[in-house]
Amino acid sequence: MSRAYRGRELVLGIQGLALLRNAVDGDEKFLRDRMDDIRRFAAVEEPPRNSGSVRELDAAEGYAAWSAIYDSVPNSFIEVEEPVVHSLLDPLPPGTALDAACGTGRQTRALLARGHRTIGVDQSPQMLEKARGHASGADYRVGRLESLPLEDDSVDLAVCSMALTHLPDPGTGIAELVRVVRPGGRIILSDLHPFVVSLQGQCLFAEGPGRLAFVRNHVHLPSRYLAAFRQGRLTVNGCHEPLFNGRLSPGGYEESVADAARAAWDGLPLMIVWGLTVPA
Repeated sequence: MSRAYRGRELVLGIQGLALLRNAVDGDEKFLRDRMDDIRRFAAVEEPPRNSGSVRELDAAEGYAAWSAIYDSVPNSFIEVEEPVVHSLLDPLPPGTALDAACGTGRQTRALLARGHRTIGVDQSPQMLEKARGHASGADYRVGRLESLPLEDDSVDLAVCSMALTHLPDPGTGIAELVRVVRPGGRIILSDLHPFVVSLQGQCLFAEGPGRLAFVRNHVHLPSRYLAAFRQGRLTVNGCHEPLFNGRLSPGGYEESVADAARAAWDGLPLMIVWGLTVPA
């Protein structure tokens, strides 16, 4: 399904969010600048560079298209997430580990570097091809998060990064992780924070020259995760919410209104990271 790319509306939304968050105690000049920008963008026609369409793709088709550029664009979500995930991995003894929805294998590489015998699973053969190129020492398998190609109780550790948001119900993926991790094993989950998904909506990527696309992100509140954890009898060892680090997506619409964009996201969590233990 294709939709119009509404660059002006996106810019106005960022200006409005920055204004909303600073309306009570913000700097007067900053507030005037936001109002001036809102008037300016609302009054002009859509700039030609912001014309075009956006396609919604399912996860398989979307990541097949995204795989070509996924590792080449700086990503503030990954930048704030990785130190937290790595700090949870570092104390764990080497064993058999699963990187579920492994994508191009960034967590696979982290697991291999820490001595784990690692299995990487992803539904996208194109992403797995990239992962093999980055880390050939893992066992890669095509499979879906909701139906992992592993036996029950077959790994000591499972990591799942930035994938549950694509499921309408995260509980289906969490139940599968519980199934394949041995009693007493660990699960580390990271995902886009529901604040980000609620406020920003969908993350766009370049499908090709002049073409944008997205794979749908669903809003999963912490209470929804906790319900799934209770269902799996998981122990929550920690919940981490790394904050926006000031980096805007290069080439994105926010760069044209950088002051407003940074003010809009300042102090908000980009990611949510859970450390969990499977019952013994």
